[in-house]
Amino acid sequence: MSGFVVDSTVSSGNSSVAIPTDISGQILDLDEDDDLEVFSKDTTVTDGSSFNASMQTSPASMINQYKFEEDAEDTKDIFVTVDNPESHVTAIETYITYRVVTKTTRSEFDSSEFEVRRRYQDFLWLKGRLEEAHPTLIVHPLPEKFVVKGMVERFNEDFIETRRRALHRFLNKIAEHPIFSSSEDFKIFLTAAPGELTSYKKQGPGFLSRMGETVKAVAAAVRGVRNRPQEFTEMQEYVEAFSLKISSLDKVTQRIVREQKEYLEELKECGPTYALWSQSEEELAEPLKDVAGCVDRCCKETEEQVKNLNDNLIPVLHEYALCTDTLKAVLRRRDNIQADFEAKTEALATKKADRDTMRDDLDKAEDRLEWANNALKSDWTRWQKDMRTDLRSAFVDTAERNVNYYEKCLAVWESFLHSQRTDAEGNGNVDFS
Repeated sequence: MSGFVVDSTVSSGNSSVAIPTDISGQILDLDEDDDLEVFSKDTTVTDGSSFNASMQTSPASMINQYKFEEDAEDTKDIFVTVDNPESHVTAIETYITYRVVTKTTRSEFDSSEFEVRRRYQDFLWLKGRLEEAHPTLIVHPLPEKFVVKGMVERFNEDFIETRRRALHRFLNKIAEHPIFSSSEDFKIFLTAAPGELTSYKKQGPGFLSRMGETVKAVAAAVRGVRNRPQEFTEMQEYVEAFSLKISSLDKVTQRIVREQKEYLEELKECGPTYALWSQSEEELAEPLKDVAGCVDRCCKETEEQVKNLNDNLIPVLHEYALCTDTLKAVLRRRDNIQADFEAKTEALATKKADRDTMRDDLDKAEDRLEWANNALKSDWTRWQKDMRTDLRSAFVDTAERNVNYYEKCLAVWESFLHSQRTDAEGNGNVDFS
């Protein structure tokens, strides 16, 4: 992905001010056409200091817009499925597209069902547009891009299926969101033909505009926030602690699954070894064959167990580990909006010229800050509820599958012991007590 480098210091008069090294979530992705589809941290976000026409600035309208009913009945009226990945080869690139099928009863849609094909960069565009329009709402993370060449083949079937599942979850999180699901960008993504989507994407801010917003983000990062409300400081502390826990759990779980896969490969070699041994050990032939059969059955159960962990637990843990980067970026964008308001307040107090214009700018900045704060507080509550529901469900599912796995393996070996006791009792020469 193309990008640019900002020096670690910015001169201000005779002094230099250090720029924070971590400004991910503040710098815009300047290469929208990048579709190398390699894993990396997602940086398609905005700084939040720019004013978007779609953002509600009236306190009354923003409170109504972002009042999420926690105990509302399930009224989901849009259902999205991502499936049927296809590989496309052109003279300059090879890429994957996914079928996106939408079924809805919403009146703003021209039909009740739509089918389009989208590539990864289209999903990336949608995420960026949602963050642009709603800088302090929490957009569910996309699957990473894959950068470590040689570790995983980009068009490997397992990789494509893992990505398809993640893209499916991403779109369904958007569909379930009370604000994002009504976004015009989301509707265009779900319904537009490829040519229409390309034209629509070109309507976004140009290169110079995005460069200007990036400069504003860097300036806000340098300036910082002087009086951050305590509730947002507590959010930041929570996210830092959550990030450490979920990232550690994600890494440990992935390591456990890798080790189980290695164990499974070794276990698969045991069955044939026992079977081969039985051919040359007449006295132990039957027990050896039985052990070989037990090992083979346990192999099948272990293979299913590894698949379940890989398909059900790891994706949830990893996505919420990625969520911490999104949350940090959202909090930084909120801080940038507050920093902009504080800077305008100081400017009004120190300058006498154009005070009326500056007062108008300050009022807009104040409304924007209030909008951002209310949006984040409401969405934070919604995100925490979803996170706890998703993780609890994943943990309960894993526990049930673990119990089922160990019960099956236990039954396999108990049947072996029972058969050996029966044979021993018949021969009267072995005591298993």
